Amino acid sequence: MDKSLLLNIVSIIADISFIALQLLRWGLIIYILSSWLPALRESKFGEFLGKIFEPILEPFRKLIPPLGGMLDLSPIILFIVLWLFQSGLVAVFNAIVTFIVQF
Repeated sequence: MDKSLLLNIVSIIADISFIALQLLRWGLIIYILSSWLPALRESKFGEFLGKIFEPILEPFRKLIPPLGGMLDLSPIILFIVLWLFQSGLVAVFNAIVTFIVQF
């Protein structure tokens, strides 16, 4: 297989992965802000976001329960995890590209 074809495939996979992570982050921001707007949280869009993000946030809430019963830090922890995951993906994709270029 041609190196340029492999590099293009890796580039496309990396781009799709990073776009998906970006969409996840923006969706999380909208979901967090919707907690300040009850009408948005109760809309179909808010329910859709809840179905996506509540299962993701639940394990973080078990690790760090809301402070004082009000301040939920789980979205911040999720942002950090997503950032670390993206950093790991960058390292993996760089290693793959380096491997392809060397051979």
